[in-house]
Amino acid sequence: MATSCTKEKDFVTLSGKLENNKDSLITIAGQKGPIKTIKINEDGTFKDTLKVDKADIFTLQTSQYKRAPIYLKNGYDLQLEGDANNFMNSFQFSGNGADNSNFLVAQIGESQKIGNPALILKLSEENFKEKVNSIESSFDSILSSYKDLDTALVSKANKQTDLMVTYFKTEFDKLGAVRKGNPSPKFENYVDIKGGTKSLDSFKGKYVYIDVWATWCGPCLQQIPFLKELEKEYTGKNIEFVSISTDEPRRSGGTWEAAEKKWRTMVKDRNLKGVQLWSGEDYSFQQSYQITGIPRFILVDPNGNIVDANAPRPSQPSLKELFTELGI
Repeated sequence: MATSCTKEKDFVTLSGKLENNKDSLITIAGQKGPIKTIKINEDGTFKDTLKVDKADIFTLQTSQYKRAPIYLKNGYDLQLEGDANNFMNSFQFSGNGADNSNFLVAQIGESQKIGNPALILKLSEENFKEKVNSIESSFDSILSSYKDLDTALVSKANKQTDLMVTYFKTEFDKLGAVRKGNPSPKFENYVDIKGGTKSLDSFKGKYVYIDVWATWCGPCLQQIPFLKELEKEYTGKNIEFVSISTDEPRRSGGTWEAAEKKWRTMVKDRNLKGVQLWSGEDYSFQQSYQITGIPRFILVDPNGNIVDANAPRPSQPSLKELFTELGI
């Protein structure tokens, strides 16, 4: 009796159609760069083969701004249908190995729903746990809904979810001391441009909007016109606008005296308003708020408790909305 065996293909077949397409080529790229270019016909159809060194996530793109993940493994026979005007979000893969790429597209779609991580970290402990558990469950649900996934991709997806959850929990724990409602860390005896010194307790009974900045910081200077407008608009309201300069010797001529002089000069030259303070050699307030980049804005309530440890910038409309909510 005659017997025969079929050898598995040692290449990938990729074909499909992109509606509303205006590009001429599809580029498939790996971590080391492009590995294949495929011609797109005038009607949006394409078909070609390529070889990959190993099963992995690759990038399929038709232009700089139109990119999508695709999972390739020799032996796969993939067909892609999609709309070039809704790149990636409209993609539907079929054929041998299709579940892997469909899973990747779904996973990215779910990632986009998460929103701004900073807002999640501002949640109360109960709401934070609920949110993170919901995110984790959503990713696990997507993973379980695709049955024909390569084991290497499953392992990578689980690792990514674990890393994301660990990141959220670690960052949330770091912010424990400066969470909303907690007593604010204090600064004491900061040099006041008008003479003497000021401490956070100097403003008890008022909301305090704190701008942590420095004369050398471009983004800080960009916020100054917006801050001036706020200070003018909220004159007479129950809020103090306090700017704390963190100028130090390394960027100011090598001495603390030079750093203070640079701060005083800019305050005068730019006619800065509000309460203008210089922290000098005291880094404790910055360290307590874990400030690693400036500008940083902080809002404290009349009782000295934190309203927002990472408040909106003066240029953001959400800041006025927050003030309105608080009745300022």
